[in-house]
Amino acid sequence: MLSTDNDILGQAEAWAKAGKGVAVATVVETWGSAPRPVGSHLVIDEDGSFFGSVSGGCVEGEVVTEALDVIGTGKAKLLEFGVADETAWRAGLSCGGRIAVYVEKVG
Repeated sequence: MLSTDNDILGQAEAWAKAGKGVAVATVVETWGSAPRPVGSHLVIDEDGSFFGSVSGGCVEGEVVTEALDVIGTGKAKLLEFGVADETAWRAGLSCGGRIAVYVEKVG
């Protein structure tokens, strides 16, 4: 069962209130076949813990890695994954679609 947006964003709030650095990743655009719809969220804390889903598989591992950088620098990133991109197979998005994920620091 997938978590609701309230569960996911509530976890981000809990981590932030505990004094942890937190980032939120949001699917902002999809093309073709995509595993999660626009508006799907993944929250990540400074320790690399995460909750929610923006895609599944290795894409989420890449998003977590980028989110840790966003937490450290405070600079948001727009990530794109797709089958035409050489990172698609490495990142696990081989379904033929593309997704754009916006990652921003909370607070």
